[in-house]
Amino acid sequence: MKVRIAYIEEPPYYWTAEDGSVVGADIELADAVLRAIGVTSIQRMPVSFDEFLPGVQQGRWDMNVPIFVTPERSRYVAFSLPVWALGDGFLVHPGNPKALTSYEALAARGAARLGVIAGQVQLESAKSTGVGDGQIVVFRNQPEAVAALVAGKIDAFAGTAVGNRAAADGNPAVEAVAHEVGKDAKLPVGAFSFDKGNHGLLQAVNEQLRRYLGSADHRARMAKYGITRTEIDSVLPAKSA
Repeated sequence: MKVRIAYIEEPPYYWTAEDGSVVGADIELADAVLRAIGVTSIQRMPVSFDEFLPGVQQGRWDMNVPIFVTPERSRYVAFSLPVWALGDGFLVHPGNPKALTSYEALAARGAARLGVIAGQVQLESAKSTGVGDGQIVVFRNQPEAVAALVAGKIDAFAGTAVGNRAAADGNPAVEAVAHEVGKDAKLPVGAFSFDKGNHGLLQAVNEQLRRYLGSADHRARMAKYGITRTEIDSVLPAKSA
């Protein structure tokens, strides 16, 4: 049994290492789940973010690595059980000279420029909290946005707090700032996605996710990439759904 899975370049979830191998927290999760359901060959396909939904719909590959679940995306693809819940954050210049600690703080600084990746949920999150269109610069991928930040073309880049920590690790030119969230705030969840007609693979993946998520092996694999109980535990009740 062969499965083709699409991914983008977004550490620590999925990316292409210098030796050409495909690595990351969600790559390891996909491998563990797919091997357990009897998949013997996994083809990992690098694509652009805007190809994810149409590509899997058109049968160019069988599933996508986890992305945020939204009502709009659910119109086009079928999502698996959620595998993590993640809060947003910014990458900023060292010392965060403009005190950009939230979308609201950035919106209040009319001259501040925010980098986002086309099609990702941070764009709508920024707009919904008052960030103006003139403050937003759209990029194709995370490496391009980080390079623009380092070059001073933008003042912040919006991504997940976990992803931003990974991007800032070992890079003294940027600093990660997590957005503050309330104690009872419900963070957005992410899941694998499939063509709506691919019932067999979706069902098999969900059955294995129910068994595997929250296990010692799962937690150990995720911890290597900075994904902790904070990002995992809130999605565990969905295993029995």
